Amino acid sequence: MAKVTWVVDPRDNVATILGPEVEAGSKIAVEIDGAEVEVPVNHKIVYGHKIAIKPIAKGETILKYGLSLGKATEDIKVGDHVHVHNIESNRGRGDLSKKEAE
Repeated sequence: MAKVTWVVDPRDNVATILGPEVEAGSKIAVEIDGAEVEVPVNHKIVYGHKIAIKPIAKGETILKYGLSLGKATEDIKVGDHVHVHNIESNRGRGDLSKKEAE
């Protein structure tokens, strides 16, 4: 099993996919604080996107690099794709601001 993720801080609840896209139904190895954990992949996830490595409840903070990216807008299971469809970002959504201006 190739390592295709990156976890910086043991408090992180997401990992970033740094290899080729991962397919739904596969499993990936994730190193968390020195321990390797096998994570199922529930959805196809492309390079640079995030995968949940811990269960995340609706309203819970999404942590990457030990920093808050935003809040979960729905319950997120281990192995789910974590992106704009299920996070309300701390920094806002540029795509929504552009739509409002049109």
